[in-house]
Amino acid sequence: MIRIGIVGTSSISARFAEAVTEVDGVEISRVASRDAERARAFAAEIGVPGTAEGLSALLAAPDVDAVYLASPNSLHLAQIDEAVGAGIPVLVEKPAVLTARDWDAAASRARERGVVLLEAMRSAYDPGLAAVRELLPRLGTIRRVALRYEKRSARYDHVLAGEQTNIFDPALGGSALRDLGVYPLHVLVRLFGAPNSVHGVRVGIAAGTDGAGSALAAYDGFVADVAWSKITDTALPSEIQGEEASLVIDAIDAPRRLVLTPRGGRPEEVRVEAPRNPMVGEVGFFRDAIAGRDTAADHEATAQTLRLVDALLDVPLS
Repeated sequence: MIRIGIVGTSSISARFAEAVTEVDGVEISRVASRDAERARAFAAEIGVPGTAEGLSALLAAPDVDAVYLASPNSLHLAQIDEAVGAGIPVLVEKPAVLTARDWDAAASRARERGVVLLEAMRSAYDPGLAAVRELLPRLGTIRRVALRYEKRSARYDHVLAGEQTNIFDPALGGSALRDLGVYPLHVLVRLFGAPNSVHGVRVGIAAGTDGAGSALAAYDGFVADVAWSKITDTALPSEIQGEEASLVIDAIDAPRRLVLTPRGGRPEEVRVEAPRNPMVGEVGFFRDAIAGRDTAADHEATAQTLRLVDALLDVPLS
């Protein structure tokens, strides 16, 4: 049994803990927070017996074999470094770190020490993405890709009220691009590799970062556009267009309903069977990685995605 310690007490940590209960061979043993009372309250909420005051105490605990980091983005790199230095496998919430250079350094150190390091990019381990990949050959030559993740955050209301909040705070590595834009960018990389070039526009908000944006990526023979937003909602799906058929994807972070329409033919619906909690796949992969499953392709996908994020963050806010 792999005993996982959680760093962070947000809603994403609660969803992770729930996912762990659906995966054999893993369990949550402790919750860590710099605020001891908060750690105890959250541990009680998710039914976990142990707590720790801070990461160092968690890493030293005798019942912790691995850690899941769900702290603010700006803290990830230092926490990865500390955990890897202690020889403890790390699953770190996306984005794993703030820059591709930071990821290259962290991943290199983890490989040198023989410690598992994995980004918790749930869409990469979701059966929906596998279903999309299986359908791609039926589309013929790919010519256009449109991927999007646009969902208004309730915390945007805090920004409108003149307050700051973690997910929009640039000092903590917050932004809509890093929080939601990474999903379609990562799927783009997983399906088609890194583009030849990328250009973008970022819509600025009062918090000092982007609330929405779009990117145009050039590949040999086709173009891809990516949209993200945490200040607006959309009913539009994602779509991949080939010369022989098009594929509509209901939700790029967790595809569940796919519609393939052959050129001149009738639409064909594909329903994806998947766990109710979309984080189950990443938990299972992390368990398997600790058991020896290769993560080289996963490291490279994270690196390529972060290079795109780096390029887009260089675009001035509009």
